[in-house]
Amino acid sequence: MRFRGHAYRSLDPKGRLMLPVEMRDVLMQRSPEGRFVLTTYDGCIVGFPEPDWLIFEEKFSKLSNSSRKMRDFRRLVLSGAEVMTLDPQGRVRIPRAQMEYAGLEKDVAIVGQGNRFEIWAQDEFKALIQQNFDDVADELAASGIELDL
Repeated sequence: MRFRGHAYRSLDPKGRLMLPVEMRDVLMQRSPEGRFVLTTYDGCIVGFPEPDWLIFEEKFSKLSNSSRKMRDFRRLVLSGAEVMTLDPQGRVRIPRAQMEYAGLEKDVAIVGQGNRFEIWAQDEFKALIQQNFDDVADELAASGIELDL
């Protein structure tokens, strides 16, 4: 099972977010204990089922620290990581620092990305998907992907 689609939700006054049922199902299938990791990256919050995070973290630990930019990037991603679990109602409390990083106030978009999901400020996500993607075709083709849309 993979995270797909997107849904719009609202944070409650305590910063809790109800994940869509479909995403909760994927999370529980990929991490039976219901544990997952939220971290910051690319202007949003990224959620990984814990087993997938551990694989990611292992790969990440093998990256070279040769440049200041790479070290700063590692700091962003690893220092922002927190292990989470859903409460009995299927909600997660988003850490305040992550909310501030992603600019989350009330309305959010939860976006499936295969082995992970992202949490965006709703306005930011809507602007993101409205951009023109015409120039992506060449990059996709160079990666061996032809889209017949």
